[in-house]
Amino acid sequence: MKEIVLGIDQNVERAAVQAETVIDLFDIDNTRAYLLHDFVDNLEGASVTQVEAVKRAQENLEDAGVAVELREGSGDPAESILETAEELDADAICVAGRNRTPAGKMLFGSVSQSVVLNTDRPVLICSEAETA
Repeated sequence: MKEIVLGIDQNVERAAVQAETVIDLFDIDNTRAYLLHDFVDNLEGASVTQVEAVKRAQENLEDAGVAVELREGSGDPAESILETAEELDADAICVAGRNRTPAGKMLFGSVSQSVVLNTDRPVLICSEAETA
């Protein structure tokens, strides 16, 4: 069984694209998707089950027949993704890219970039589809 860690942020459309990418690229009958949402500031004590983006990805994956498990972390998202992938000995990591200016990347960093640079696992970087 292929095990894929999907780092899911708050963006519902990016989460849907990540789910569709997994469905398109992997044998859905032989894949388990771990949906990880990282809470940087979680003062309300929210759960991963309450995150709309996670719910959308889970629904899309399960409707296609992919086995899904939910995970949550706290702190630095890239570190949570990398630690989860290591813990699960995942076959791949799937993250959603987003458009940022060079200054934005320098100031705020890039989760996708950090994941790519700090793992020896394959990393899929999904982008939102252009809408007309």
